[in-house]
Order: sequence, then C-alpha cells, then structure tokens
Amino acid sequence: MSVHEKIFHWQETLDWLKSHFSNTDLKNHVPLATWILVVFELIAAVLCCIGIVEFFINKERLFGYYGTLFSCISLLLMLFGQRLAKDFDGARTITIYFIVAVLGVWLLGS
Repeated sequence: MSVHEKIFHWQETLDWLKSHFSNTDLKNHVPLATWILVVFELIAAVLCCIGIVEFFINKERLFGYYGTLFSCISLLLMLFGQRLAKDFDGARTITIYFIVAVLGVWLLGS
C-alpha cells in the first residue's frame, strides 16, 4: 500500500491491516504502527523529491541519499510486519523493493 492510500483512505486501509495482523502481536497496535510507517514514508518521499531537484541543480546527492535511507527503513518496517503476519508472498515483494533501495543508498553514498 502506498502512503497515498494510507492517508486518503485511512479507514479502509486500517480495516484491512487490522484483519491482516489479527493473529499477531501487532493486532492492538495497528493504528500506531501505521502512523509510524506513514511518517517514515512521507519523510522518504519528501527527501527523494528534494534530492532529485538538488541533483539536477547542483549535482549534489545528500537529500537523495537520506531519502533512499528512509525508504530502506520504511521497507524494513513493512518487511517485519509481513513476516509477523506470515505473509511470505508480500514479504518477497517488499524484499525486491528493498534491494533496489539499498542499491540506491550505495550509489548515492559513494
């Protein structure tokens, strides 16, 4: 789910996540966990957008680096949740995105 869905379709997303995590230790903390994830995703998105502009204007990579770093943190949080819910197909999909994000951190950090 994208940060857009989490914000603009909050109740539907929350209902789905509550059922998804109903058999886990997160079942009573879904709203808090979702807000934490939204904050990390928003920070990542803002930093990446600033990083794109920064790169094209003065060839700097600092904001892009931190944007991809926050993307990695967001993806790790999602991966942890999918593993807790025993949704291995979802975890596999997130792992692919995580690999790309780690490559971004590596490229922008070097």
